[in-house]
Amino acid sequence: MSVDGDGTEQGDGGADEPGWDVDPDDESGVAVVAAVGRQIKAWREAAGLRAAEFGAAIGYGEDLVYKVEGGRRIPRPEFLDRADDVVGAGGKLSAMKKDVAEVRYPKKIRELAKLEAQSVELLAYGSHNLHGLLQTEEYARALFGMRRPAFSADEVERLVAARVARQSIFDRSPAPELSFVQEEVTLRRHLGGRMVLRRQLERLLEVGQLRNVEIQVMPTGRDDHAGMGGEMQVLKFRDGSAVGRSEGDFGSRPVSDPKHLRIIELRCGIIRAQALTPRESLAFIEQVRGET
Repeated sequence: MSVDGDGTEQGDGGADEPGWDVDPDDESGVAVVAAVGRQIKAWREAAGLRAAEFGAAIGYGEDLVYKVEGGRRIPRPEFLDRADDVVGAGGKLSAMKKDVAEVRYPKKIRELAKLEAQSVELLAYGSHNLHGLLQTEEYARALFGMRRPAFSADEVERLVAARVARQSIFDRSPAPELSFVQEEVTLRRHLGGRMVLRRQLERLLEVGQLRNVEIQVMPTGRDDHAGMGGEMQVLKFRDGSAVGRSEGDFGSRPVSDPKHLRIIELRCGIIRAQALTPRESLAFIEQVRGET
């Protein structure tokens, strides 16, 4: 199997193979994909189609059909739509897009997205790059493309799609309170190139106008800084509980113990006080955009 320049995988016969590999350690994801695959196979056989015929009818290779039916490949939405039409499933296969959507992203990201979707307040401090919820699609793609060891083109697209999907948090009603503090360097580093950064800065200015969002900049020239330990984040929920993570502390793992949370919240509070105000920060971002 090879990868074209646009990130589309090619099977041995040259047919497009869009989709994502199943993580064998993701038990819930494996179960869902296997169930979807069995349904596709049952509908195909009921329609009297061999795998090769079915693949040709929906525009994909026979190898991909076998992988999807065997639960080894996560089908993309268009695969399910075309399959539904070809076998006359009356929308039953297309309806599985929702189930597939919930497992198409890595388990760790799904768990984070679930917490973000349930939160009523988010506090975050970013030191190396912009917070994932603030990133444009092209900025995220550039960021993932720089990872070493390198991700495959398919993995990059999967991670980018997951990151963009998380940003539905901005459309929630009632809206959660979102507070971000970003190091000045994250606004100046040309990840992906100058124009990618410029569009990213424009996105920050747009999001920063939302009533439930505060974006603050920590200037590089500050003499006092409570965030030298690295990135931090706290998510608070309607029932009063919370979960936090601080880079380098508590094994860099999410914590919910009140004693640990108090430390992270204390640092976040001091960082917010040391940074520029939201109004000053938007003016600063505007200035940096003009220089980019």
